[in-house]
Amino acid sequence: MRELIIAFGLFLFIEGILYAIFPSKMKNMLKRLNEVKDSQLRSGGLLFAVIGFLIIWYLKK
Repeated sequence: MRELIIAFGLFLFIEGILYAIFPSKMKNMLKRLNEVKDSQLRSGGLLFAVIGFLIIWYLKK
């Protein structure tokens, strides 16, 4: 459970830093997100989830 809280904190930290350093680029990226097909977002999300799972599995092994 502790690792999950640390991972969530790291996620928030990285996300916050990106918005703090590149606010206009992040806004542009979010605007362009509407142009991406749902199937592409779903595929990309699944790919990142699998990569993240494999990294965690490898480190915990």
